[in-house]
Amino acid sequence: MQLPDHLVTPAPFPALLAAAEVTTMRLSPFVLNAGFYKPALLARDIAAVDLLTDHRLEVGLGAGYVREEFEAAELEFPSPRSRVDHLTHMTTYLREHVPTVPIMIAGSGDRALTLAATRADIVGISGSRTNSTAADPLADLVAFINDKAVDRFTGLELNLMFTAMPHDSSGVPKVLRTSGFGQALSQEEILASPTTLAGSPQDMADTLRHYSEEYGITYFSVPQLHAEAFSTVIAELR
Repeated sequence: MQLPDHLVTPAPFPALLAAAEVTTMRLSPFVLNAGFYKPALLARDIAAVDLLTDHRLEVGLGAGYVREEFEAAELEFPSPRSRVDHLTHMTTYLREHVPTVPIMIAGSGDRALTLAATRADIVGISGSRTNSTAADPLADLVAFINDKAVDRFTGLELNLMFTAMPHDSSGVPKVLRTSGFGQALSQEEILASPTTLAGSPQDMADTLRHYSEEYGITYFSVPQLHAEAFSTVIAELR
């Protein structure tokens, strides 16, 4: 189970503790905006939540990207370089102080992906690198991670979150937008992305198998708004 970290959503750690009482699944903030936190304070919270959830916690981290959220939190909105620098510092600190908790780093820029490839346990990918012009953006993305990870790549888990999929028998993907998530892509760009599923439940299940076999992506996330529709895909995978 994963919960986002935005000002318009519930605070992730209290909500994850509540969820831990009614599920045996792994639990994760997906993903924490590293710019909102100081390393020592976050490490303390992570250690406590990991203990209280019987060590089912994994921590998703991102550099933060929504200017309006930083402003609403009365925080300076740093440059992209500064945000990734802070994410790097945060990752280093957490590795030292909560070493047993798996870390996911999500991003699409080359610096964030390099950090994920070299320091994370799980790489959260968005379907393509920033400004990629490759004919197969997903292959380009995975090849970049492989190159940066070197001998770590076989131990990495690759995560992909789906942003659109059919909700009926038409097979036409439905794009659901949620306020506050800083979604900058057009509907056309979303539909053309590897993060969109289309067709019948069997078609979508085949797409997941293809992503797993061709690109090594084995960890898929689906927003709650798509959960009921995705249940038909799960049935095809069993």
